[in-house]
Amino acid sequence: MSVCLFLASDNKLKTYSPPKEYPLEINLDNGEIYDGGADDNFFLTEFSNGEICTDRKNAVCLEWNYTNGRALQLIRYIKDALKQAESIELWKIWNDYYYEYDESPVVHKKTVTASELSTEDIKSLILSDIFNKPDKLHPNRPSFYCLIVTR
Repeated sequence: MSVCLFLASDNKLKTYSPPKEYPLEINLDNGEIYDGGADDNFFLTEFSNGEICTDRKNAVCLEWNYTNGRALQLIRYIKDALKQAESIELWKIWNDYYYEYDESPVVHKKTVTASELSTEDIKSLILSDIFNKPDKLHPNRPSFYCLIVTR
């Protein structure tokens, strides 16, 4: 179980890996990221668990550590994907396959147009807290966040 970021769309989304001479190494076991000092590289890999929160057919998992450079590159990626889709969803979730009824997540959604999308929108989603507002009756209930970007 862990925090997961992913993009979802009704259209196919491209995967992405930084070139070998432009390293980005992520060690999920200890949470360390080595990026060679770069601030604009990340991974987008196929993601099959998107159906836990969205009815969009296609998803890619975003692996990164937030920087403004990476956020700007992600904005370019989203705007490019919007040439083929009406909207793209950027999700932050707790990636667990099963939720008890009392622990089903609260989903917080925000919609912006591609022309309005900013690094601050992305940063706000990235900094949001999954376990931010425990309900007295359901203290383990997580919050999921979705930023919907439209043409």
